[in-house]
Amino acid sequence: MKRQLLVAALCAAFAIPAAAQTVTLHGASQFNDDHAFTKAMVKFEELVKKYYGKPVDFVLHKNSELGLEKQYFEYMAQGKAVDYAIVSPAHMSTFSKAAPFIDAPFLFRDLKHWNKVLDADVLKPVADEIAQKADVKLIGFAGGGTRNIFVNKPVRNMEELKALKVRVQGAPIWSKTFAAAGMAPTVIAYNEVYNAIQNGVIAAGENEAAGVEQMKFYEVAPHLSMTQHAITIRPLCFSGKTFAKLDKALQAAVLKAGKEAGAYGRKIESSEDEAKLVKMEGEGKLKRVPFAGRSQMKKLVDPVMAAYAKEIGAEKILAKINAIK
Repeated sequence: MKRQLLVAALCAAFAIPAAAQTVTLHGASQFNDDHAFTKAMVKFEELVKKYYGKPVDFVLHKNSELGLEKQYFEYMAQGKAVDYAIVSPAHMSTFSKAAPFIDAPFLFRDLKHWNKVLDADVLKPVADEIAQKADVKLIGFAGGGTRNIFVNKPVRNMEELKALKVRVQGAPIWSKTFAAAGMAPTVIAYNEVYNAIQNGVIAAGENEAAGVEQMKFYEVAPHLSMTQHAITIRPLCFSGKTFAKLDKALQAAVLKAGKEAGAYGRKIESSEDEAKLVKMEGEGKLKRVPFAGRSQMKKLVDPVMAAYAKEIGAEKILAKINAIK
C-alpha cells in the first residue's frame, strides 16, 4: 500500500502523463457505401491517417443512421454527435444567405468552369462566414452532378422550352431563373413529381442522373433535355468545436485531407453522372436530347442572378465566378 502511494506521489510530483488517448471522429452520411458522398468521406479518413501519421479512429454512420444532412450540420455547429459530413449548402442558409447561392442554377457555364471556380478558392468568403457564424469549417468541396430537364416530350431549343410546365426546388431563386428563361416553373413536393407528370399537372422536372434513376422519372418523362442548368456543390464540413480540440498536426492533416477528398468526390460524382446516363440510355429507359439554347438561356437568367447576388451581398463572389474563363 505504501509503495502504491509512493508511486502515485512521484507521478504527481513529476507530472508523468497518462497514455495519450486515440482521437475518435464521427462522420455521417445519408447514403450507403456505393454513394459518391460516402466514398469521399472514406477517402477523407484514409488521407487524414496518412498525413497525420498517428492512430485516429473514424466511425462513419451511414444510411441516415444519425438523421439527415440538416441535422448533421446542426450537430456539427453544436459540437456533438457528428464531427464531419457532406452537407447541401441549402441547409446552411440560417447562418449564411450566400450559402445556397453557390448551388444556384445557371451559376456555372459547364463542368470545366465549375472545377476552375472550386480550384480558385472563390467560395472562401462563404466558407469564412459559415465558420464564423456556425462554427463549422468547409474543408473541401464535393458534388459534381449536372442537372438537366426530364420531360415527356423532346425539348431541343428555346422555342420548345417556352411555357414548359416544370417542377423546381422550393428556393425562390429557382422559380425566378426558370421563369426568366421562359418556362412556367411550379414548386411541387419531390415525391409527388412522378404522379404530377403522369397526370398532366406538369410536363417536366429537373434533376441529376442519380435522381432520375432512383425515382424512375424516365417512366413518365423519358426525354432528357441536356440544359446543364446547374452543377451541384456539396461541401465537406467539419465541426469547429471538434477542430479546436485537435493538436496542430491533426488540424493540418484534416485541412489537407478535406481539400483532396472534396476533389476526389467531385471526380467520382461527375464521372458517375455520365455513367448512369449511358446505362439508362443503353437500357432504353431515356433518350438524351441535345439542347441548342444553353447560352441564350443563361443570358436571359444573368440579370436575375445579378439582382439576387446583390440582395444577399454576394456581388463580388458572382463577379469572380463570371470572370473565370
